[in-house]
Amino acid sequence: MSTEIEERLAHLERLVEELNEVVVRQAMEIDRLSKRVSLLMEREAAREAEGGGGVILGDETPPHY
Repeated sequence: MSTEIEERLAHLERLVEELNEVVVRQAMEIDRLSKRVSLLMEREAAREAEGGGGVILGDETPPHY
């Protein structure tokens, strides 16, 4: 019985380590993406502050027509 418990414990410890690595990678990716979103938001805010038009979508006519 003791060997079975030790095997299960070793398996669970390995699983926890693997899951921790996944969480760390995900946290790093979330941080990276959050920084990119912030940068894009700042760029868009600057573009709007300059009065530059946004992106023309589909069949919209540009404002100078």
